[in-house]
Amino acid sequence: MRFFSTLLPFRANPRVMALDIKICGLKTDKALAAALAGGASHVGFIFFAKSPRYVEPAEAGRLREAAIGKAKAVAVTVDAGDAFLDEIVEKMQPDMLQLHGSETPERVAEIKARYGLPTMKALPVSEAADLERIRPFVGIADRFLFDAKPPKGSQLPGGNGIAFDWRILAGLDAGVDYMLSGGLNAANIGDAFRLANPPGLDISSGVESAPGVKDPALIEQFFRAVKAARDSRAA
Repeated sequence: MRFFSTLLPFRANPRVMALDIKICGLKTDKALAAALAGGASHVGFIFFAKSPRYVEPAEAGRLREAAIGKAKAVAVTVDAGDAFLDEIVEKMQPDMLQLHGSETPERVAEIKARYGLPTMKALPVSEAADLERIRPFVGIADRFLFDAKPPKGSQLPGGNGIAFDWRILAGLDAGVDYMLSGGLNAANIGDAFRLANPPGLDISSGVESAPGVKDPALIEQFFRAVKAARDSRAA
């Protein structure tokens, strides 16, 4: 199955370009340093109070200074109002906004116009039909993030450490620019490449020793596993 092969204005065939990797939910200098040392293209900071990865905008602004010129800093929000977004943009000065809530296409367009920043819209996925949800965001969101639907009772829209069937992403047109999220870790990254070959990866709980506690050793291990998996596919 193919999706939107003539509708998407995204970059041409991102799968043949360099792989983007976002380490998300960073809160400490050591974890950020490990992400940058591993070659992360994006570093994410969570602004959702219920998350164990929550960080204050001013602290995110201090941390992201180390990433300037090395990786894009992403502000992750969940149905945030304008006042909170104003504070985040002012104090953190992100390179990109990730909208991980129930934002409508109209709201995404409003946010883009207000801040002049690229946006990544996160969408929950459990089956192939869920991919149809990208249709109204085409031409509005600059990128998509596909994450597993949260389990019943979870208060977190992401970062739950669960995966969906990555095989359904193989049907996406090469023009769909996205990051794969949900349940990724060093042990299964090879499966992710084999089943979906995503142009971008987003990992959070898979490099933590406890909820919200990033482990520099696990971050390093993840980057080694990514390299090994890509080398194996290229051989």
